[in-house]
Amino acid sequence: MGEALRLATADDALAAASHYASCIAEGAAERDRNGGVPRAELKALDQTGLLGITVPEEHGGAELGPIVLADVIRIIAAADPAIAQVPQGHFLFVDVLRLLASESQQRRIFADVLDGRRLGNALAERGTLHAQDLSTRVSGGPNGLRLNGKKYYCTGAITSHWLPVSALDDEGRLVVVIVNRNDPGVHIDEDWGAMGQRATVSGTTTLDDVKVDPNLVLEYWRAFEGPQLLGARAQLVHAAIEVGIAEGALAEAAGFVRTRSRPFFEAVRGGWGERAISDPHTVLRFGRLTTQLEAARQLLRWAAQTLTDAGLQPVDTEIAALGSLAVAQAKAFASETAVLIASDLFALTGTSGTDQRWGLDRHWRNARTHSVHDPVDWKYHHIGAYHLAGTLPPNHGQL
Repeated sequence: MGEALRLATADDALAAASHYASCIAEGAAERDRNGGVPRAELKALDQTGLLGITVPEEHGGAELGPIVLADVIRIIAAADPAIAQVPQGHFLFVDVLRLLASESQQRRIFADVLDGRRLGNALAERGTLHAQDLSTRVSGGPNGLRLNGKKYYCTGAITSHWLPVSALDDEGRLVVVIVNRNDPGVHIDEDWGAMGQRATVSGTTTLDDVKVDPNLVLEYWRAFEGPQLLGARAQLVHAAIEVGIAEGALAEAAGFVRTRSRPFFEAVRGGWGERAISDPHTVLRFGRLTTQLEAARQLLRWAAQTLTDAGLQPVDTEIAALGSLAVAQAKAFASETAVLIASDLFALTGTSGTDQRWGLDRHWRNARTHSVHDPVDWKYHHIGAYHLAGTLPPNHGQL
């Protein structure tokens, strides 16, 4: 590889994200129809230099914070939210490496990241009691450490270089095992069948007696022994994806209304003009949705600023709690806003907007699919519990 650019500043990152988004926007509807792995687009992403923007400066990265990261993801998601979701796990595990890895581990993985080698994700499982109940195990034996299990929703795994896998060790502790995507025993399927976010191809990963390098096992359990914001920083990326979906949906609706929609006949007869953009109810609805979108943007920026102020590893429980709650507010509101805008765009475009050749329905399918990644109701529950009774939210990675 070694082809990735090196980005040094926030302006560099935002410019790279904007250029990349402009390159992938036109093909978003077609990728949604096909549902295949967007290998060329992801190879181009890996070469942008954006993978390294949160890598520490001492390892050659830009060490940019949550505000820039949220904007980068939002910009890409407005063009294609499925592709924007692919590096979500990558940025999470860059944070995990910064927090938990040894100097030699950081040096090894971060060098690859800066060369455009992306980290995937193999965290979620099915068939257990709940999302935190894992069956994947890493165990020692006469042949060394071996990894066995099955993971689902492995966004980005198919085209990644490194694959971080959550598992329980022989002592029942939560660890992350980093394996090479092409190691013997690692099998990744293209069996993603969701109605939206189709180009993520978040398929099944089977780990069959995979040989584990002991130097690539991270004690993930340590991150949750005290205050942490790893979960909030990961959720910030999800919030940015939702805001990006809302932006992309409203922008495409506006373009459609300007160029293809007809006004309702009552608007014409009432003297409002002969174009859809003059229809008073279309104008009103667009104004309302634009206002809700701006509120979602500002919540996202506020949450990112809160995380910036708190740092990667706050020592104060209250500071960590406020960071998690800020992101929960941004994510919950953005999820609802994206679903609303992606649905209401058809009220703006009219019946012609439902023609499948335009692919406008993908915005709603993407928003609805992504919005159930974590239950919005639980986020509002913890927000309410804190503001009503001062109850701190739980210390886990999905708030």
